[in-house]
Amino acid sequence: MVVLSKIYTKTGDAGETALGNGARVAKHSARVNAYGTVDEANATFGLARLHAEGEMDARLAAIQNDLFDLGADLCRPDMEKDTEADYPPLRMSDAQVARLESEIDAMNAALEPLRSFVLPGGSALAAHLHLCRTVTRRAERLAVELATMEMINPAAVKYLNRLSDWCFVASRIANDDGRADVLWVPGANR
Repeated sequence: MVVLSKIYTKTGDAGETALGNGARVAKHSARVNAYGTVDEANATFGLARLHAEGEMDARLAAIQNDLFDLGADLCRPDMEKDTEADYPPLRMSDAQVARLESEIDAMNAALEPLRSFVLPGGSALAAHLHLCRTVTRRAERLAVELATMEMINPAAVKYLNRLSDWCFVASRIANDDGRADVLWVPGANR
């Protein structure tokens, strides 16, 4: 259980922060950028939830929890030492990726195929889901960059990749099952 009794610690005042294994790194390190952007993505999902109801809200809540799991995964380096840890670090799983894939398939079954690219917008929920999608894509790029420097859990990158796809399909659902999508018209304003 996490207990946060004191919110400020002053330990980051010199531009460093602690990772999940206790190591101190610069706040601008690739690892901190990756999990910090996952946190930013999580905040955008919170905004989207302001416009969601029922099953969509429940799915968004599950994603927010997953994103906290993902942040915990990314803030804990030294995957090769997981078996030596006093307690097993929280790692993303292929089951979480598979759940997203299943949800994407179910949502996509209700949609007509696209004949053009979709512009971010339409309903308030759809617009927020597009914001979720783009911040998630940035988190994915940063996680992929981190993976070129250090070992990270491959399921973390897969999850981010599927999540951005999930957001796109969910935005179409939020736009009256795609009927209210705002379509791109190439060269319309020339």
